[in-house]
Amino acid sequence: MTAYFPAARLRRAAFAGVLCAGLAVVGTGCGEDPDKGTNGVGKLSAGQIEGKAKAAAGAAASVHLSGTLVSGGKTFTLDVRLGKEGGSGEVKSQEDTFQLLRVGEQLYLKASAAFWGTSEAAGKLGDKYVKVPESDPTYKQFRGFTDMHVLLDGLLGLDGKLAKVENYTKVGATRAVQVTADQGKGGKLSVSLEGTPYPLRMERAGGAGAVDLSDWGKPVPLQAPPADQTLDYGSQLPTTKDKEPGGSASPAPGGSKGTGQGSNPGQ
Repeated sequence: MTAYFPAARLRRAAFAGVLCAGLAVVGTGCGEDPDKGTNGVGKLSAGQIEGKAKAAAGAAASVHLSGTLVSGGKTFTLDVRLGKEGGSGEVKSQEDTFQLLRVGEQLYLKASAAFWGTSEAAGKLGDKYVKVPESDPTYKQFRGFTDMHVLLDGLLGLDGKLAKVENYTKVGATRAVQVTADQGKGGKLSVSLEGTPYPLRMERAGGAGAVDLSDWGKPVPLQAPPADQTLDYGSQLPTTKDKEPGGSASPAPGGSKGTGQGSNPGQ
């Protein structure tokens, strides 16, 4: 006997199949295991996921950071590559653009002539890599942008009660699980579900910027700039207009170093 299926039933079956296929893409679909093929961190609690991400970041040899930071009421756009022996990249504020390079403990800073002030000596420093002496206040203010662990410690802080977002997301092409603090007001951290559970995106508490973290463990070539592009002004730099990007007291990112249990950013 030939089975007979009404057209409406066939349409419902087809619709259900399409729906299940669509849900499976985001890891929630119709009997599909959303953790299949992942590193398994999505099964952990929110606090455990945060801990795994911080541990992975702390053990990494390098990272590429790109995005925005808000510090001291100023917004900075950064694109820096950082390793254990230094870092290089660009930091922009509303007023200036800075090229930073640190090789070991030697820091180089390239900025516009206007940043260095109006003196005759300062005018010679524009658009050159200036060796920044460790004794100068500029050194401390800018070094943090080239220090991998200083930046990560300041970035990877969630402030408030942690919760795991059940539906997985993607950062670029990589699947990720997201942890929020205080329903997102205390920050959002997206952690890789593929390979090592590295942090992939950090949205900071209070709208203090969002940063993507990528290229974990990839080599960061660091080499002093050519001699004809470098100026050594000795132990004391000329007085700059603000001595820091945008005039903020501390351009390097502050933030919570807690574990999501009510830690206070900036303290």
